[in-house]
Amino acid sequence: MKNAELPFQIEHIDDDLNKQLLNDYNGERTGFVQVGPERYFFPSKFAKEAQHYYNFKVKPDDTWVITFPRSGTTWTQELVWLIANNLNFKKASSVPLANRFPFLEFSTFIHEELKEKFLKENEGYPDKLEIIKQIICPAYETLNEMTEPRFIKTHLPFSLLPPHLLETGCKVIYVARNPKDVAVSYYHLNKLFKTQGFKGDFEKHWDYFERNLNAWTPYWSHIKEGWNHRHHPNVLFLFYENMNKELGETLHTVADFLGKSLTKDDVQALKQYLDIKNFKQNRAVNFQSLKEVGILNNGAQGFIRKGITGGWSEEFTPQLNQRADKWINENLGNTDLRFPGIC
Repeated sequence: MKNAELPFQIEHIDDDLNKQLLNDYNGERTGFVQVGPERYFFPSKFAKEAQHYYNFKVKPDDTWVITFPRSGTTWTQELVWLIANNLNFKKASSVPLANRFPFLEFSTFIHEELKEKFLKENEGYPDKLEIIKQIICPAYETLNEMTEPRFIKTHLPFSLLPPHLLETGCKVIYVARNPKDVAVSYYHLNKLFKTQGFKGDFEKHWDYFERNLNAWTPYWSHIKEGWNHRHHPNVLFLFYENMNKELGETLHTVADFLGKSLTKDDVQALKQYLDIKNFKQNRAVNFQSLKEVGILNNGAQGFIRKGITGGWSEEFTPQLNQRADKWINENLGNTDLRFPGIC
């Protein structure tokens, strides 16, 4: 089948702004682009790889988890994978989540200079080099080689994904989380990953977030695209706040969506496995291996953080909170989207 032409434009960021961004995000070495009418923000490599995402061959038995970053993605992935695979805790604990549930566009965020740096730093360590090679290999290539039912993670909005995604029969779980908690968690992630390399404070990070100059922003465009698909029979739209508060109900909802059923014992076993205290220590999901091969910065908060709602107050000053509330209210004003108990 011939690849479809991209229906959206990809434009490079203004030179002066690009220079400022490269100074603050030293994981990228070339520059940044904005994509489509919503101007989704990505590192320069996206211009070369966008066609692979848009023309990715979807299969009817795929299961996708789509989120804006730091919306409870990893937790949701493991929850979904376990339910779909009949609570195979042994495999879940022994095979890294990244292998079971590849991240479609992560290769876009590994600049060639960083790739060479990671490979050189791990020379002489075959096990570590294997981890690096798995990470730098584009997931769309890995996924195309899989013969068993695939589980796919992406932060791309619907408009940048294959246009027939929802018509193939595959299942899509979209998770939304309130923007204050997202922004705080995203700030710590961008400081943690060398592929991002953010060097500023939270206020500067929020400024970029609000101005749609963080990867995968605009946040509101992303969330609204998900919200607008919530009634599609192949989409399950969830709020992280509800998932966190009513995990048992969420487990049954996801199971029903995936055509599975859970006993009371199943629910209890899942709750224990997914408890944040256990989840943080689980090497299959906490990306400790990335720290060991030098992709994560020392001294930053871990990949799995607190798993709570309302933790945003740790970073927001009263003035910044007032500014954020105004921005949130403005963007919710023309929609029926509301975050449970928060916005």
